Amino acid sequence: MTTKQLIESLLFISGRPMSETKLTEILQKDVKEVRIAAEELMKEWNVPERGVHVIKTGSSYQMATNPDVAYLVKDFVKSEQSGELSRPSLETLTIIAYRGPITKPELEQIRGVNCSLILRNLLIKGLVEAREDQEKMATVYSISFDLLKFLGVNRVEELPDFQKLNSDENLKKLLEQKLEQASDEPAPPVAEPSQ
Repeated sequence: MTTKQLIESLLFISGRPMSETKLTEILQKDVKEVRIAAEELMKEWNVPERGVHVIKTGSSYQMATNPDVAYLVKDFVKSEQSGELSRPSLETLTIIAYRGPITKPELEQIRGVNCSLILRNLLIKGLVEAREDQEKMATVYSISFDLLKFLGVNRVEELPDFQKLNSDENLKKLLEQKLEQASDEPAPPVAEPSQ
């Protein structure tokens, strides 16, 4: 894999700007090599025929939609934001409200299903916020100030039965056991490419 391919993959999954410093740290590459590869990506992607561009602000890069299709993206995001929440979205939002800040793996242990799409939709709607937790070395999710305002509470602790549901020791022990089991399981074998 080339540095350019690796950066492209990271920008695609990130969903937020990535600095040259962060890219060099993850890829364990020289900053000059990262900068050259990122600039090459911009030349390849930033053409009228592409629906996605690689944009740069300062020393950070991010994938974004082509400005020529901004009208379409704006309409799509507006419909995503104004739509009603599904039952799985409400369940996820409730867990985040009562157990947050919470990581995606912890959330998925509680729900028992992948929550990537639901988290994306909740972020788009502005109901949850994501931040990097240096202690956990992961992204954690919490409810947003907008949701607190909508619910008419000044802080998350004012939600009904918050103390009881937030400090459930049984759930905490179960989560710890599941996370330990997941980290102890061997990685699945990688299939050899066919010749």
